[in-house]
Amino acid sequence: MERLEGWINVDIQQLPEVDCALDVTRGFPFSNVERIFAEHFLEHLPVGDALRFLLESHRILAPEGWIRLSTPNLDWVWSNVYRLPGIGEDREDPDRVLMSLHANRAFYGWEHRFLWNRQLLGRALRVTGFRDIRWCRYGESSLEAFRGIERHETYDDTPEIPHVLIVEGRKGSSRPEELHSFREQLQAEFLRYR
Repeated sequence: MERLEGWINVDIQQLPEVDCALDVTRGFPFSNVERIFAEHFLEHLPVGDALRFLLESHRILAPEGWIRLSTPNLDWVWSNVYRLPGIGEDREDPDRVLMSLHANRAFYGWEHRFLWNRQLLGRALRVTGFRDIRWCRYGESSLEAFRGIERHETYDDTPEIPHVLIVEGRKGSSRPEELHSFREQLQAEFLRYR
């Protein structure tokens, strides 16, 4: 973790760079917050905890407050880490062994719990009450507070599929019906299989 000056730096561990050690899935002791930034964090939470984090972020933000998230892009992992040349081949292929290890690293090697693509993350933000959702490039934002804020290492991007999703959203109205529907879909298509 790298300390961000001018921000309240939060982590679950009490590290030298941390101002406030807490488990954000259990709530924040803050209110009327202008900006929230979470870099390479969301993917470390089970999807239910990720939704709780987004809802809690929405709760503590001031009216018109903004959130900025960065998280690995599931679509980039699929298209760049594991390719299927000659599907169904039984022969020994060292490239396929290496791709398998890299794919598992992307999912679990860095203690990732759930990877997001643009559509899924956008929907999660909308149903948790965020509006004016916009996708950004590393270090770029129309909001001064978010410009040049990322610190995480980068990989090769393509214009079509960035390796990291960076998204901003403004606090909007709660959407309980849409949130309920989204939770039902997560349960039916993912959570019940765990």
